[in-house]
Amino acid sequence: MATMAKFHMIPANFHHRTTQSPPSHLGFFRSSVLSDSVPPFSSRRAFLQQCRSFRTEEGKDKKNTNKIVNFNNTVKKSLQGAVKSLIFSKDSMDRLEENLARIALHLGRYIVTMMSTGVILVTGFNLSGGDGQMNDLIWYSWAGGIIIGTMIGSNMVLDEVSRAGPRNVVITGSTRGLGKALAREFLLSGDRVVIASRSEKSVEMTIKELEENLHEGMETEANSTRKNLAHAKVVGTSCDVCDPNDVRNLANFAVNELGSIDIWINNAGTNKGFRPLLDFTDEDIQQIVSTNLVGSILCTREAMHVMGNQHKAGHIFNMDGAGSGGSSTPLTAVYGSTKCGLRQLQSSLLKESRKSKVGVHTASPGMVLTDLLLSGSTIQNKQMFNIICELPETVARTLVPRMRVVKGSGKAINYLTPPRILLALVTAWLRRGRWFDDKGRALYAAEADRIRNWAESRTRFSITDAMEMYTENTWVSVFSLSVVCAFIILSSTTTLHGT
Repeated sequence: MATMAKFHMIPANFHHRTTQSPPSHLGFFRSSVLSDSVPPFSSRRAFLQQCRSFRTEEGKDKKNTNKIVNFNNTVKKSLQGAVKSLIFSKDSMDRLEENLARIALHLGRYIVTMMSTGVILVTGFNLSGGDGQMNDLIWYSWAGGIIIGTMIGSNMVLDEVSRAGPRNVVITGSTRGLGKALAREFLLSGDRVVIASRSEKSVEMTIKELEENLHEGMETEANSTRKNLAHAKVVGTSCDVCDPNDVRNLANFAVNELGSIDIWINNAGTNKGFRPLLDFTDEDIQQIVSTNLVGSILCTREAMHVMGNQHKAGHIFNMDGAGSGGSSTPLTAVYGSTKCGLRQLQSSLLKESRKSKVGVHTASPGMVLTDLLLSGSTIQNKQMFNIICELPETVARTLVPRMRVVKGSGKAINYLTPPRILLALVTAWLRRGRWFDDKGRALYAAEADRIRNWAESRTRFSITDAMEMYTENTWVSVFSLSVVCAFIILSSTTTLHGT
């Protein structure tokens, strides 16, 4: 049966008689014969015309298709250019070289750590006397310690990498002593630092000095490190931490200059010498308490207010000192009581800010050769300082990297770690006359002379740094093996006595 096409007959003058649009069902018939011409007959004529809307959509589709193709080609070329520039540019090669150097450094540290714990493993085997059960116990302890230590070390490395970048740092009492050493170390790490002190003249002089140190650092460092230092800058303002208005002005100054505050260090403090409480004047007591305790409270409150309102989290450090743990501090009773009060403040803030993004921590520099420590010290004190004290630059080099990567809240950043204390006690006889002679005269170089060689001393690798670096990642292994070795020795001793 032949198939017949059915067409609607439309009068020639249809468009003169009505302004209504044709019925919507006519669109169904337009797709069958788009280009057929129908000859006119009688007074009516049949015609087929391509729908204008269809032509428009088809044209739009073609244009859109061309645009998409062109866009894809543009994106493809851009990606190819970006990949080429990323692979072959000098900056990318410098970054690649820097990353490879970091990987090699971490692998080297891990290998040395494994070798160190391997010595303990072999020692344990020798002490076991060939006992199979003891050897298994030593082996499992070593393997478990290595696994846990590796996890701890990996977490530290990943955290350090993830938190890389410049920090915005505020340091009170930073125109001399440890505060200035901390500011210099942050600056040489590529951070932006705000220094503060009571004297505006001291602030200006310190800024010039630190800018010179930064310029010298950029000249001596490699290209990759030099680019990190390019973001560093130092600014400052005068601030009396005992005055709430000055503290607010300091916080506003830091926000205006840096945009936000990542780290706030309450370093401002005073001691007024070593003498009995009866020898302290009213002004001495008031200044010690106002600077050490009231000033730290005011600064902590203002820092928490600023950090709580900014997008990213921040961290506050209060400096520990003698008496912070509640121990007695004869001849420095006022100073010790303020440091004990700061420890109580720390424990209270940990509970208050449990759900806050602001971290509150303590930093313990130990005994540092500064005017604060040496004021009023006796010859006997200085002989003790030879054993346990360190220069501000040495302490800052250890504290700053840990402050930069701290997370959470309630952390304690200490300089006098167990490896350092152990080394100081073991080598006490070698440390005599290190800083002072028998008459109490200083033997160490002045700050200006020390800073001239800051680049060399900063890159020098000390024994205590090595000890802490190699033990902090595998302390579980060392501890477990030490317990096992002690158990073996005690067991063998008991057996000998029994026989």
